Amino acid sequence: MMMRDRGKLVIWPVYLDQTKSRSSGRIISRKNAIREPQLNEIKEAARQLGLNPEVEPEKAYPKSWWEISGRVLVDNNGPKTVVAKQIALAIKKIRGPESSAKT
Repeated sequence: MMMRDRGKLVIWPVYLDQTKSRSSGRIISRKNAIREPQLNEIKEAARQLGLNPEVEPEKAYPKSWWEISGRVLVDNNGPKTVVAKQIALAIKKIRGPESSAKT
C-alpha cells in the first residue's frame, strides 16, 4: 500500500486550518493558514502549483480518526511545511480578497 505513495506528500486539510491548533495538526503559521480548507480547494491549489494532486476523500486524519476529512496526495518537491504553505497561499488567492479580510 505504501509503495504507491512514494514521492508523494500527504496534505490533510487540518494542516492548513486556521481554526486548529498546532497540537491538533496544523503545521503552518496561523497567519498563513486558512479557515476550514475544503478538499476541492486543496486539489485546485495543488493543480495550479503543478503538484499533480490525487484526492482520497474517504481517509481520516489519524489524530482525529472519527472525522472523515479526506486527504490530498501531491508531488514531493520540498519540505512538507513549505508545500503546505504554498497550497494555503494559493487557496487564499483562489478565494479572493474577501477571505483575507476575515483573519
